[in-house]
Amino acid sequence: MTLAANQFQRNDWVIYRKQKSSVSPGPRASEVHAAGKGNSYRYVVEKYWVVEEVLDDDRLKICTRRGKRHLVDANDPSMRKARWWERLLYRSRFEAIDLNSPVSHEDEIESPAS
Repeated sequence: MTLAANQFQRNDWVIYRKQKSSVSPGPRASEVHAAGKGNSYRYVVEKYWVVEEVLDDDRLKICTRRGKRHLVDANDPSMRKARWWERLLYRSRFEAIDLNSPVSHEDEIESPAS
């Protein structure tokens, strides 16, 4: 494991800054910019996830509030541990994640870019 993978442990609360685009950004969108010819917008949304498992290949299996699982490189610059004040402010978002929920065979582990 690399140094980046060693900084994460199971149950760590992390924030992932996900790039998105649509015709109408939601209320949590930040860094909103018109895309291309101005028909849509590009923006960033912060996602509040919990580390489910630290894998040997320097990837993290993380769980979303809705129970989806993603594999994320531990060195991904879009992901970081939640700061102490974010843990307080967004506590309900992190606590809504149930790491014990079963993953069905239909559930795929996705890359967060999808």
